[in-house]
Amino acid sequence: MLEEARLRTQTLQQTMQAQNIPMAIFTDESSIAYLAGFWGYLGVEFGRPTMLVVFADREPVIITPLMESEMVGEMTWVTAIERWEDFGQRSWHYVLRNTIALHAENPRQLWVEKGSLPAIVRNFLDEQYPSATLEDIAPTLGAMRMIKSPLEIEVMKQAGSIAGAMMSAAHQSLHEGAQEYESALAVIDAGTRAAAGFLTDKGWDRFVSPMIHNLQILQSGRDASMVHRRASIKKYASGDPVYFCFCNMAQFKQYKLGFDRMFHIKAISDKAKHVQQAAIDAQQAALASIRPGVSAEEVAAAANDVYQSRGYETGYRTGRSIGMAYLEAPELKTGDKTILKPGMTFAVDGGISIDGEHAGRIGDSIVVTEDGFDYLTEYPRQIMVTSN
Repeated sequence: MLEEARLRTQTLQQTMQAQNIPMAIFTDESSIAYLAGFWGYLGVEFGRPTMLVVFADREPVIITPLMESEMVGEMTWVTAIERWEDFGQRSWHYVLRNTIALHAENPRQLWVEKGSLPAIVRNFLDEQYPSATLEDIAPTLGAMRMIKSPLEIEVMKQAGSIAGAMMSAAHQSLHEGAQEYESALAVIDAGTRAAAGFLTDKGWDRFVSPMIHNLQILQSGRDASMVHRRASIKKYASGDPVYFCFCNMAQFKQYKLGFDRMFHIKAISDKAKHVQQAAIDAQQAALASIRPGVSAEEVAAAANDVYQSRGYETGYRTGRSIGMAYLEAPELKTGDKTILKPGMTFAVDGGISIDGEHAGRIGDSIVVTEDGFDYLTEYPRQIMVTSN
Protein backbone atom coordinates (compact mmCIF):
# COMPACT_ATOMS: atom_id res chain seq x y z
CA MET A 1 0.00 0.00 0.00
CA LEU A 2 2.74 2.47 0.89
CA GLU A 3 4.71 1.92 -2.31
CA GLU A 4 1.56 2.50 -4.34
CA ALA A 5 0.85 5.68 -2.35
CA ARG A 6 4.36 6.90 -3.10
CA LEU A 7 3.96 6.24 -6.82
CA ARG A 8 0.62 8.07 -6.83
CA THR A 9 2.30 11.10 -5.31
CA GLN A 10 5.00 11.00 -7.97
CA THR A 11 2.33 10.89 -10.67
CA LEU A 12 0.58 13.85 -9.06
CA GLN A 13 3.84 15.79 -8.95
CA GLN A 14 4.37 15.17 -12.66
CA THR A 15 0.86 16.42 -13.36
CA MET A 16 1.45 19.48 -11.19
CA GLN A 17 4.60 20.27 -13.15
CA ALA A 18 2.69 19.97 -16.42
CA GLN A 19 -0.08 22.24 -15.11
CA ASN A 20 2.35 24.75 -13.56
CA ILE A 21 1.15 24.08 -10.01
CA PRO A 22 4.17 24.55 -7.73
CA MET A 23 2.62 23.43 -4.42
CA ALA A 24 -0.65 22.02 -3.09
CA ILE A 25 -2.00 21.75 0.46
CA PHE A 26 -4.15 18.67 1.15
CA THR A 27 -6.38 18.64 4.23
CA ASP A 28 -9.00 16.02 3.36
CA GLU A 29 -8.42 12.75 5.24
CA SER A 30 -9.11 10.60 2.19
CA SER A 31 -6.68 12.57 0.01
CA ILE A 32 -3.93 12.29 2.62
CA ALA A 33 -4.54 8.54 2.94
CA TYR A 34 -4.50 8.16 -0.84
CA LEU A 35 -1.17 9.95 -1.24
CA ALA A 36 0.69 9.41 2.03
CA GLY A 37 -0.83 6.13 3.26
CA PHE A 38 -1.91 7.19 6.74
CA TRP A 39 -4.96 8.53 8.54
CA GLY A 40 -5.96 9.57 12.02
CA TYR A 41 -9.17 9.50 14.02
CA LEU A 42 -9.31 12.70 16.10
CA GLY A 43 -8.55 15.41 13.61
CA VAL A 44 -9.71 18.87 12.67
CA GLU A 45 -13.03 18.45 14.50
CA PHE A 46 -10.89 18.57 17.67
CA GLY A 47 -9.04 21.63 16.42
CA ARG A 48 -6.07 19.53 15.28
CA PRO A 49 -5.56 19.76 11.51
CA THR A 50 -3.33 17.29 9.73
CA MET A 51 -1.99 18.40 6.35
CA LEU A 52 0.05 17.07 3.47
CA VAL A 53 1.93 19.63 1.41
CA VAL A 54 2.96 18.33 -2.00
CA PHE A 55 5.55 20.24 -3.99
CA ALA A 56 6.00 19.78 -7.72
CA ASP A 57 9.79 19.69 -7.47
CA ARG A 58 10.70 18.43 -4.00
CA GLU A 59 9.68 15.85 -1.39
CA PRO A 60 6.27 16.31 0.25
CA VAL A 61 5.85 17.38 3.85
CA ILE A 62 3.41 16.05 6.45
CA ILE A 63 2.20 18.46 9.13
CA THR A 64 0.78 16.57 12.12
CA PRO A 65 0.05 17.05 15.82
CA LEU A 66 2.96 16.01 18.02
CA MET A 67 0.79 13.47 19.86
CA GLU A 68 0.12 11.54 16.63
CA SER A 69 3.52 11.94 15.02
CA GLU A 70 4.94 8.59 16.18
CA MET A 71 2.08 6.66 14.63
CA VAL A 72 2.16 8.79 11.49
CA GLY A 73 5.86 8.10 11.08
CA GLU A 74 5.19 4.36 11.15
CA MET A 75 2.24 4.51 8.74
CA THR A 76 3.61 6.71 5.95
CA TRP A 77 6.34 6.55 3.33
CA VAL A 78 6.89 10.33 3.60
CA THR A 79 10.10 11.13 5.48
CA ALA A 80 9.61 14.88 6.05
CA ILE A 81 7.27 15.07 9.05
CA GLU A 82 6.75 18.43 10.73
CA ARG A 83 5.25 18.18 14.22
CA TRP A 84 3.23 20.91 15.82
CA GLU A 85 2.24 21.64 19.40
CA ASP A 86 -0.95 23.01 20.91
CA PHE A 87 0.71 26.15 22.27
CA GLY A 88 3.89 28.23 22.06
CA GLN A 89 6.07 28.87 19.03
CA ARG A 90 5.40 25.50 17.39
CA SER A 91 1.69 25.84 16.59
CA TRP A 92 0.38 24.44 13.33
CA HIS A 93 0.10 28.02 11.99
CA TYR A 94 3.85 28.46 12.46
CA VAL A 95 4.68 25.11 10.89
CA LEU A 96 2.37 25.61 7.90
CA ARG A 97 3.74 29.11 7.26
CA ASN A 98 7.31 27.81 7.27
CA THR A 99 6.39 24.92 4.98
CA ILE A 100 4.72 27.24 2.47
CA ALA A 101 7.85 29.41 2.61
CA LEU A 102 9.83 26.50 1.12
CA HIS A 103 8.07 27.54 -2.09
CA ALA A 104 7.58 31.27 -1.55
CA GLU A 105 7.30 33.71 1.33
CA ASN A 106 4.34 35.45 -0.28
CA PRO A 107 2.81 33.15 -2.90
CA ARG A 108 0.38 34.62 -5.41
CA GLN A 109 -1.65 31.42 -5.49
CA LEU A 110 -2.38 28.71 -2.97
CA TRP A 111 -3.67 25.40 -4.26
CA VAL A 112 -6.03 23.72 -1.79
CA GLU A 113 -9.03 21.40 -1.74
CA LYS A 114 -11.57 24.21 -1.78
CA GLY A 115 -14.64 22.06 -1.20
CA SER A 116 -13.30 20.43 1.95
CA LEU A 117 -10.85 23.02 3.32
CA PRO A 118 -11.46 23.32 7.10
CA ALA A 119 -12.61 26.75 8.19
CA ILE A 120 -9.74 27.20 10.65
CA VAL A 121 -7.20 26.57 7.89
CA ARG A 122 -9.08 28.76 5.41
CA ASN A 123 -9.20 31.62 7.92
CA PHE A 124 -5.47 31.34 8.56
CA LEU A 125 -4.62 31.38 4.85
CA ASP A 126 -6.91 34.37 4.23
CA GLU A 127 -5.31 36.33 7.07
CA GLN A 128 -1.72 35.32 6.40
CA TYR A 129 -1.80 35.64 2.60
CA PRO A 130 -4.47 38.29 1.80
CA SER A 131 -3.20 38.85 -1.74
CA ALA A 132 -3.05 35.17 -2.67
CA THR A 133 -5.90 33.54 -4.57
CA LEU A 134 -7.11 30.11 -3.52
CA GLU A 135 -7.11 27.65 -6.41
CA ASP A 136 -8.68 24.20 -6.40
CA ILE A 137 -6.37 21.15 -6.60
CA ALA A 138 -9.29 18.73 -6.04
CA PRO A 139 -10.16 18.20 -9.75
CA THR A 140 -6.54 17.34 -10.52
CA LEU A 141 -6.35 14.69 -7.83
CA GLY A 142 -9.93 13.59 -8.50
CA ALA A 143 -9.09 12.70 -12.08
CA MET A 144 -6.38 10.36 -10.78
CA ARG A 145 -8.70 8.76 -8.25
CA MET A 146 -11.37 7.87 -10.82
CA ILE A 147 -9.44 4.86 -12.12
CA LYS A 148 -8.59 2.28 -9.47
CA SER A 149 -5.43 0.17 -9.63
CA PRO A 150 -5.48 -3.64 -9.37
CA LEU A 151 -4.35 -3.35 -5.73
CA GLU A 152 -7.17 -0.93 -4.93
CA ILE A 153 -9.72 -3.21 -6.58
CA GLU A 154 -8.42 -6.16 -4.57
CA VAL A 155 -8.86 -4.22 -1.31
CA MET A 156 -12.36 -3.20 -2.41
CA LYS A 157 -13.18 -6.85 -3.10
CA GLN A 158 -12.10 -7.62 0.46
CA ALA A 159 -14.37 -4.82 1.65
CA GLY A 160 -17.14 -6.41 -0.39
CA SER A 161 -16.56 -9.77 1.27
CA ILE A 162 -16.76 -8.09 4.68
CA ALA A 163 -19.96 -6.35 3.63
CA GLY A 164 -21.43 -9.69 2.57
CA ALA A 165 -20.80 -11.09 6.03
CA MET A 166 -22.50 -8.03 7.50
CA MET A 167 -25.57 -8.45 5.31
CA SER A 168 -25.82 -12.14 6.11
CA ALA A 169 -25.77 -11.30 9.83
CA ALA A 170 -28.40 -8.63 9.28
CA HIS A 171 -30.61 -11.15 7.49
CA GLN A 172 -30.20 -13.78 10.20
CA SER A 173 -31.07 -11.25 12.91
CA LEU A 174 -34.54 -10.65 11.53
CA HIS A 175 -37.51 -12.18 13.24
CA GLU A 176 -40.79 -10.99 14.67
CA GLY A 177 -40.22 -9.31 18.03
CA ALA A 178 -36.52 -8.64 17.56
CA GLN A 179 -35.35 -5.04 17.87
CA GLU A 180 -33.57 -2.90 15.32
CA TYR A 181 -30.52 -2.24 17.48
CA GLU A 182 -29.99 -6.00 17.86
CA SER A 183 -29.58 -6.22 14.10
CA ALA A 184 -27.06 -3.36 14.23
CA LEU A 185 -25.03 -5.19 16.87
CA ALA A 186 -25.06 -8.37 14.77
CA VAL A 187 -23.81 -6.40 11.75
CA ILE A 188 -20.95 -4.81 13.69
CA ASP A 189 -19.87 -8.14 15.16
CA ALA A 190 -19.94 -10.04 11.87
CA GLY A 191 -18.20 -7.28 9.92
CA THR A 192 -15.47 -6.84 12.51
CA ARG A 193 -14.72 -10.56 12.60
CA ALA A 194 -14.63 -10.75 8.81
CA ALA A 195 -12.31 -7.72 8.56
CA ALA A 196 -9.95 -9.17 11.17
CA GLY A 197 -9.49 -12.20 8.94
CA PHE A 198 -7.84 -10.04 6.27
CA LEU A 199 -5.34 -8.41 8.66
CA THR A 200 -2.06 -9.29 10.35
CA ASP A 201 -0.39 -7.72 13.36
CA LYS A 202 2.75 -6.90 11.36
CA GLY A 203 3.99 -3.73 9.67
CA TRP A 204 1.49 -1.26 8.24
CA ASP A 205 -1.37 -3.71 8.80
CA ARG A 206 -1.16 -3.35 12.56
CA PHE A 207 -2.49 0.19 12.33
CA VAL A 208 -5.63 -0.89 10.44
CA SER A 209 -8.55 -1.43 12.80
CA PRO A 210 -10.98 -4.19 11.86
CA MET A 211 -13.73 -2.53 13.88
CA ILE A 212 -16.91 -1.85 11.94
CA HIS A 213 -18.45 1.33 13.27
CA ASN A 214 -20.84 4.24 12.62
CA LEU A 215 -24.56 4.34 13.32
CA GLN A 216 -26.41 1.68 11.37
CA ILE A 217 -28.80 3.06 8.76
CA LEU A 218 -31.93 0.96 9.24
CA GLN A 219 -35.60 1.63 8.56
CA SER A 220 -38.46 -0.76 9.24
CA GLY A 221 -42.24 -0.87 9.16
CA ARG A 222 -43.96 2.42 8.36
CA ASP A 223 -40.59 4.18 8.70
CA ALA A 224 -39.13 2.26 5.75
CA SER A 225 -39.53 5.31 3.51
CA MET A 226 -37.47 7.50 5.86
CA VAL A 227 -34.15 7.37 4.09
CA HIS A 228 -31.08 7.34 6.39
CA ARG A 229 -33.00 6.76 9.61
CA ARG A 230 -30.85 5.04 12.28
CA ALA A 231 -31.44 1.80 14.18
CA SER A 232 -33.66 2.26 17.24
CA ILE A 233 -35.29 0.04 19.86
CA LYS A 234 -38.31 -0.54 17.58
CA LYS A 235 -39.49 -4.15 17.44
CA TYR A 236 -40.10 -5.90 14.14
CA ALA A 237 -43.65 -6.99 13.38
CA SER A 238 -44.98 -9.48 10.86
CA GLY A 239 -45.20 -7.90 7.42
CA ASP A 240 -42.62 -5.21 8.20
CA PRO A 241 -40.18 -4.20 5.48
CA VAL A 242 -36.65 -3.77 6.88
CA TYR A 243 -34.01 -1.80 5.01
CA PHE A 244 -30.27 -1.97 5.69
CA CYS A 245 -27.85 0.56 4.19
CA PHE A 246 -24.14 -0.01 4.77
CA CYS A 247 -22.93 3.08 2.86
CA ASN A 248 -21.25 4.50 5.97
CA MET A 249 -20.13 1.14 7.36
CA ALA A 250 -18.94 -1.12 4.52
CA GLN A 251 -15.32 -0.02 4.46
CA PHE A 252 -11.86 -1.52 4.80
CA LYS A 253 -8.42 0.08 4.74
CA GLN A 254 -10.20 3.40 4.07
CA TYR A 255 -11.98 2.11 0.93
CA LYS A 256 -15.70 2.74 1.24
CA LEU A 257 -18.40 0.80 -0.59
CA GLY A 258 -22.13 1.18 -1.07
CA PHE A 259 -24.34 -1.81 -0.22
CA ASP A 260 -28.11 -1.97 0.48
CA ARG A 261 -30.79 -4.61 0.84
CA MET A 262 -34.47 -4.74 1.75
CA PHE A 263 -36.06 -7.63 3.65
CA HIS A 264 -39.64 -8.38 4.74
CA ILE A 265 -40.64 -10.09 7.98
CA LYS A 266 -42.69 -13.27 7.25
CA ALA A 267 -44.93 -11.67 4.60
CA ILE A 268 -45.04 -8.98 1.91
CA SER A 269 -48.01 -7.07 0.53
CA ASP A 270 -48.68 -6.81 -3.18
CA LYS A 271 -47.96 -3.07 -3.09
CA ALA A 272 -44.64 -3.54 -1.30
CA LYS A 273 -43.73 -6.31 -3.74
CA HIS A 274 -44.44 -4.05 -6.70
CA VAL A 275 -42.30 -1.25 -5.28
CA GLN A 276 -39.39 -3.49 -4.37
CA GLN A 277 -39.39 -5.28 -7.71
CA ALA A 278 -39.35 -1.94 -9.52
CA ALA A 279 -36.27 -0.91 -7.51
CA ILE A 280 -34.52 -4.20 -8.30
CA ASP A 281 -35.36 -3.97 -12.00
CA ALA A 282 -34.20 -0.34 -12.18
CA GLN A 283 -30.87 -1.25 -10.62
CA GLN A 284 -30.44 -4.19 -12.97
CA ALA A 285 -31.25 -2.01 -15.98
CA ALA A 286 -28.61 0.49 -14.88
CA LEU A 287 -26.06 -2.27 -14.38
CA ALA A 288 -26.84 -3.80 -17.78
CA SER A 289 -25.94 -0.49 -19.41
CA ILE A 290 -22.52 -0.21 -17.75
CA ARG A 291 -19.53 -0.65 -20.02
CA PRO A 292 -16.62 1.51 -21.22
CA GLY A 293 -17.70 4.32 -23.53
CA VAL A 294 -21.12 4.84 -21.93
CA SER A 295 -21.74 8.14 -20.16
CA ALA A 296 -22.64 8.35 -16.49
CA GLU A 297 -25.99 9.95 -17.29
CA GLU A 298 -26.88 7.13 -19.70
CA VAL A 299 -26.65 4.68 -16.80
CA ALA A 300 -29.02 6.85 -14.79
CA ALA A 301 -31.38 7.11 -17.76
CA ALA A 302 -31.64 3.31 -17.97
CA ALA A 303 -32.86 3.17 -14.36
CA ASN A 304 -35.19 6.15 -14.79
CA ASP A 305 -36.87 4.46 -17.77
CA VAL A 306 -37.83 1.55 -15.52
CA TYR A 307 -39.21 3.81 -12.80
CA GLN A 308 -41.36 5.66 -15.31
CA SER A 309 -42.65 2.46 -16.90
CA ARG A 310 -43.81 1.28 -13.46
CA GLY A 311 -45.50 4.55 -12.63
CA TYR A 312 -42.88 5.98 -10.27
CA GLU A 313 -40.73 9.08 -10.21
CA THR A 314 -37.48 9.42 -8.32
CA GLY A 315 -35.25 12.32 -7.39
CA TYR A 316 -32.38 10.05 -6.42
CA ARG A 317 -29.19 9.61 -8.36
CA THR A 318 -28.62 6.08 -9.61
CA GLY A 319 -25.12 5.85 -8.22
CA ARG A 320 -21.86 7.46 -7.19
CA SER A 321 -18.20 6.79 -7.66
CA ILE A 322 -16.60 5.12 -4.64
CA GLY A 323 -13.09 4.88 -3.27
CA MET A 324 -11.35 6.33 -0.23
CA ALA A 325 -14.02 9.03 0.05
CA TYR A 326 -17.73 8.45 0.52
CA LEU A 327 -18.38 10.49 -2.62
CA GLU A 328 -16.00 10.73 -5.53
CA ALA A 329 -16.50 11.76 -9.15
CA PRO A 330 -18.35 11.01 -11.33
CA GLU A 331 -21.97 10.46 -10.28
CA LEU A 332 -24.53 8.36 -12.12
CA LYS A 333 -27.14 11.07 -12.57
CA THR A 334 -28.71 13.27 -15.20
CA GLY A 335 -26.25 15.88 -16.41
CA ASP A 336 -23.03 13.99 -15.64
CA LYS A 337 -21.52 13.29 -19.05
CA THR A 338 -18.35 11.59 -17.80
CA ILE A 339 -17.46 8.62 -20.01
CA LEU A 340 -17.03 5.35 -18.12
CA LYS A 341 -13.63 3.63 -18.30
CA PRO A 342 -12.27 0.32 -17.01
CA GLY A 343 -11.19 0.59 -13.39
CA MET A 344 -13.90 3.02 -12.35
CA THR A 345 -15.85 1.86 -9.30
CA PHE A 346 -19.43 2.74 -8.42
CA ALA A 347 -22.21 2.15 -5.94
CA VAL A 348 -25.27 1.49 -8.13
CA ASP A 349 -28.69 1.77 -6.52
CA GLY A 350 -32.35 1.16 -7.11
CA GLY A 351 -34.51 3.34 -4.88
CA ILE A 352 -38.15 4.35 -4.51
CA SER A 353 -39.81 6.04 -1.53
CA ILE A 354 -43.52 6.57 -1.00
CA ASP A 355 -43.70 8.62 2.18
CA GLY A 356 -45.40 6.85 5.05
CA GLU A 357 -46.29 3.82 2.93
CA HIS A 358 -43.62 1.85 1.12
CA ALA A 359 -40.04 1.86 -0.08
CA GLY A 360 -38.01 -0.24 -2.47
CA ARG A 361 -34.24 -0.38 -2.08
CA ILE A 362 -31.24 -2.25 -3.36
CA GLY A 363 -27.60 -1.26 -3.85
CA ASP A 364 -24.33 -2.87 -4.91
CA SER A 365 -20.77 -1.81 -5.57
CA ILE A 366 -19.17 -2.67 -8.90
CA VAL A 367 -16.01 -2.13 -10.95
CA VAL A 368 -16.15 -1.30 -14.65
CA THR A 369 -14.27 -3.88 -16.75
CA GLU A 370 -13.13 -3.97 -20.38
CA ASP A 371 -16.48 -5.33 -21.53
CA GLY A 372 -18.94 -4.57 -18.73
CA PHE A 373 -18.66 -4.76 -14.96
CA ASP A 374 -17.93 -7.08 -12.03
CA TYR A 375 -19.70 -7.04 -8.68
CA LEU A 376 -17.70 -6.07 -5.60
CA THR A 377 -20.63 -6.96 -3.31
CA GLU A 378 -22.71 -10.14 -3.36
CA TYR A 379 -26.09 -10.98 -1.84
CA PRO A 380 -29.32 -12.16 -3.50
CA ARG A 381 -30.85 -9.53 -5.76
CA GLN A 382 -34.45 -10.56 -5.30
CA ILE A 383 -37.43 -10.01 -3.02
CA MET A 384 -36.49 -11.57 0.32
CA VAL A 385 -39.07 -12.62 2.90
CA THR A 386 -37.94 -14.12 6.22
CA SER A 387 -39.47 -17.29 7.60
CA ASN A 388 -39.44 -16.14 11.24
